Amino acid sequence: MTRVLFVCIGNSCRSPMAEAFANHLGAGVVEASSAGVYAAPIIQPETIQVMAERGIRLEPREPRNLLFEDPSKIDLVVNMSGVPLAPLRQGLADREIVWHVRDPIGQTPEIYRQVRDEIERKVVELLKELR
Repeated sequence: MTRVLFVCIGNSCRSPMAEAFANHLGAGVVEASSAGVYAAPIIQPETIQVMAERGIRLEPREPRNLLFEDPSKIDLVVNMSGVPLAPLRQGLADREIVWHVRDPIGQTPEIYRQVRDEIERKVVELLKELR
């Protein structure tokens, strides 16, 4: 089983979505977690709402900080933060792939849905590769 860490800026929108899709769709293939470069105080309500529309519950869950992740327990890092992770967390750069997914924070629920759907497609493709 591949241990995947999804990273975005605050761990309140994109990376929790990716983590949830990976664990929901990739049972037996991946063990997913997520973190933020600068962990936000909450998961955004719009994130919770659009994932619930897909039947995936995100609560109770609080954003986690990348600095508290143990690199030895991660096989692959999916970086959606837009910033290089190597200076922030030693030992992750050689296992990092980058996804360019816009940050929906502060946007409309429709933008959140678009981002959710894009992340779901990317997670499905990743799971195909890992199988």
